[in-house]
Parts: sequence; C-alpha cells; structure tokens
Amino acid sequence: MARTAAIGHQDYETVRMNDYFYVDKTGFIKEWWDSGDIVTLITRPRRFGKTLNLSMTEKFFSTEYAGRKDLFEGMQIWDDDRFRALQGSYPVIFLTFAGLKDSTYLSAREHFCRTIEEIYNRYEYLTEGTLLNEKEKEYYRSVKADMDDSTAAVSLRNLSDYLCRYFGKKTIILLDEYDTPMQEAYVNRYWDEIVDFTRNLLNNTFKTNPYLERALMTGITRVSRESVFSDLNNLRIVTTTTEKYETSFGFTEEEVAASLREFGLADRADEVKQWYDGFTFGSTEDIYNPWSILNFLKEGKTAPYWANTSSNSLVGKLIREGNGKVKEEFQMLLEGGAVRSEIDEQIVYDQLDMDESAIWSLLLASGYLAVKKVETIQSGYGDWKQVYTLKLTDFEVQVMFRRMVRNWFAPAASSYNGFLCAFLEGDVEAMNVFINRVARGTFSFFDTAGDPEHAEPEKFYHGFVLGMMVELSDKYRLTSNRESGFGRYDIMLMPYRDDLDAAVMEFKVFNPRKEKTLEDTAENALKQIEEKEYVTELEENGIPAERIRKYGFAFRGKEVLICCNRTAGSGKE
Repeated sequence: MARTAAIGHQDYETVRMNDYFYVDKTGFIKEWWDSGDIVTLITRPRRFGKTLNLSMTEKFFSTEYAGRKDLFEGMQIWDDDRFRALQGSYPVIFLTFAGLKDSTYLSAREHFCRTIEEIYNRYEYLTEGTLLNEKEKEYYRSVKADMDDSTAAVSLRNLSDYLCRYFGKKTIILLDEYDTPMQEAYVNRYWDEIVDFTRNLLNNTFKTNPYLERALMTGITRVSRESVFSDLNNLRIVTTTTEKYETSFGFTEEEVAASLREFGLADRADEVKQWYDGFTFGSTEDIYNPWSILNFLKEGKTAPYWANTSSNSLVGKLIREGNGKVKEEFQMLLEGGAVRSEIDEQIVYDQLDMDESAIWSLLLASGYLAVKKVETIQSGYGDWKQVYTLKLTDFEVQVMFRRMVRNWFAPAASSYNGFLCAFLEGDVEAMNVFINRVARGTFSFFDTAGDPEHAEPEKFYHGFVLGMMVELSDKYRLTSNRESGFGRYDIMLMPYRDDLDAAVMEFKVFNPRKEKTLEDTAENALKQIEEKEYVTELEENGIPAERIRKYGFAFRGKEVLICCNRTAGSGKE
C-alpha cells in the first residue's frame, strides 16, 4: 500500500513518525560529515528539500534527540556503525531566515533579532546554576527583539559557547535560507543596511568562533563574497554546478520511477518527465523537482505546482524592466531556444539592473534555467572564459513564465486583447486606440523611471512583443530582431494558416531633431521596412506580397502612433 503523500511538511520527525512518503536522503549526513569542512554553504532552488534535509541533520546530531534511533532505523545512514554512535551526540543550533520577508530595514532587523531571541528562549535553562557568571546572564537576558547591533552580532557565537560548556562538546550550527532577507532587501531597496548587519552576524558566528564544531548553511543564491562573506575564508561553497551533494536535493530518475510504481502511476512516467525533469546538479542530469513530484503523487495530474509556490517577484522584475537584449533572449527561451552567456555564481545584487549575465546567473541559481553545455573559449583579450548554454528547465517553468507575461498586461488586459483582435481584423484605427490605452496603463510598469521624458520605450515594446508571442502563438510564429533582407527587423509574424496575413513591424522613437511630427516617425519606420527589404524572409517562405502587412510604430513618451502599408488581405479569421 502506498504511503501518504503529505504536502508541506518540512520537519523530519513529523514525516518519519507518520510514515509519510519520503525519499531517503540520509546519505547526505555521511557525505557532509566525512567532508570535514567547517562551514558549508549549499545553494539549491526553492522547494528542493533544503529545510527537510537540515531538519534531518538536526535530529541526527542534536543531544535533544539522543537515543531516537526510531527516526533513522531502516535509513541508509543507520547501516554505518560509526554514524550510529554519532546520533544525538552534539549540541545543535538550528535557525531559519525563511520568514524574513520584510519591506523595510527596521522591520527586517527586528525580525532578525526576534528570531535569535526565540532560539535563546529554547535554551533558557543555561541561565540556571553557575554555568554562566552574572555578566553572562545579564547578556543572555539582553538578547531580545530590540537589542543593539553589537549584541546581535555575537549572539549566536555566545550561545554556541554556552552550549559547548554545558554539553562538553563544540556546537553544530544549521542556518536555513540565509539569503531570503537579502533578496527582500534588494527588492525593497534597503540592501546596504541589511548587508552590514548580516556580515557582522555571519563573521562572528562562522569565522571567529572557537566553539563551532561544524556549520551548514542553505539558500537559493550564493551572495557575492564582497557583500556578506568578505571575512569568511573558511567557507566551502556548493552551488548547482558543483560536483558534490548532487543527488541529496531533488529526486533522481530512479527515485521518481520507484515513487510512481508505489502509487500505481508508472504508466505516467513520460508525462512526468516532460513536466518536471530537466534540472542538472554538478554532472548529474535528470534531477526532478521534488515539490511537483509529491503533488503529482497526491493529485494524480500534472500542473505547475512548483511554479505556483512563489510570487517570482524578483525574477519578474528583472525581466520586465530589463533592456531589449534581455527580453529578446527571454523570448528565445520561451520559444524553446537557448541563450549563451558567461555565468558568475556569486550573485552581485547591485549589478542585476545593469548586467545581463547576472540576470541569467540568478535564473540558473533559482532553478528556472538549466545548463545544457559549457564551452571554454578564448576571449578577444587573450584570456579564457567559460560560456554556458542555458535553456528553460522544464515545461512547468515555461508555463509559469507564459503566465507571468500575461500578468504584465493585467492592468490593461481588455485593451491589450482589443489590440490583438484589431490586429487580426486588420483594423489599424482600432489598433491605434487600443495600443495607446495599453501604453498608458503599462508603460511605467516596464520602465521604473516612470518619466516619459527620459523613459526607454524599447522596454515597453519588447514586453509588448513577448505578450503578443504568448497570446498569438497558436496562430503565428513570432520572431524579433532577426536578419531578413539587408537588416534586422523588429517583429515578424508568420502565420500558420492561409487565411491570416503575415506582418512585419518596425518600432521607432520620435526624434525632434529629425522629425516634425509623430507621423514622420511612423513613416520613417515604414520606409525602413521597404528599404531594408524585411519582407524577404516571408516571401521566401511562399507568402505572396498581397498577404503581407507592414506596420510602422512611432513612440513619444506614452503616446504611440501606428501606420500601415498593405496592399491587400483582410486578415480576418
């Protein structure tokens, strides 16, 4: 009989005691302990078992669980007599920053301090008797939500000292989702303040701590050493491209096959593979998303379970507000293509707005992209660099991003749909009405400057292109910035059906030094289509001239004008 596929449990004891569905990952304990590394940071995408593995590690080593062999009997780790003797033999501090998602620095700082205070409350028995002197007891009582920075900075170091004295052994420290508050700080613009606070806390806890036995941190990203790890030179970093702990997070193909057999779903293996396979950790391919697998086992149907567990606000912001090149490459990804980029796994948050490779690095760390190939090539300066070929991880991620693009136009959804209908009908007058409503409703959404005088219209119209691609993908093959004739067009729509017209669209921004009116700008766009012979690709694919429409889009701030040059064809469905 299949076990219960219980959703959302991150506590190892709860899962084991209730015999909930669980894939044995206790081999991670042995691999980590035998590595001998003092401080280890492991980055993996969200919902890949990081918290459950840390909970498992806590229950294995913590003195609070001494004698709890029932938690590990039958598991891989229990086959090793050496590790049986280690179970329940160390003091362990386990804390998580997963809930630190505050919109201001002051609330984030208070949340940090309250989290540490709660840990102190668990060990209040340390203040009894003579283990601590009066000054230390006074310090213990000062650890609370409104403590000062210096008190907070040494709080975990001091607690590991007190536990070491009490149990006679150095302390293991487990920190889950260390980077969550930093991601929120970047999104909410208090990055510098949170970095200073976090750097002092981590340095005192993991670097200048003689009472530390081992430490294990998990997170989604590897924040740059210059940001928070500048003084932490004893850190072993394991990212998604590192050949270590490759199968400890996520499910292997063999583990998924076994789970499908247990639940009588073995005949659905190909469907499950299409939806949830595609992750690569180190050199191990075919890693499956465990959250979606668990939900599939429970529901018996495929759906974007993992994609729906987060707002994806940071990823959406970076793509939405990115320049034209970012959106063009993102479009290729949505079409099933790949991007090639250098990758820096040290995420430098203050470069995300400026560096395209930093965006792809973040998407790789977050699990939205998978490495398909790595090439070492010589740059123009004579040195060597690694270039990664990246694709969307799986079908679930593609579905998530398509929904995200649709949501971009939610403030002007009716107008956007009206524009698409007008385009299909070949009604240029209606297209002009609706595109201006869309621009007024969403322009500032794509351009954070929000100032039409200094805005970047290409950010809006490349987002607009992505939206068209998502909504018209059943009727047209949409490409952008590709070569045809004697140049690169902005948008080309090649129909899948004979009753639809093809189209070429060129976008131009009003230039007051060269043009007197917006009409001049639109006409110049049409002139460029003619002079550069952008319709060549369409004609080479057998589409006659009378079924090709040419559109010139002119932008001035949030104002848009469309002119059309077409010889025939209604474009009606």
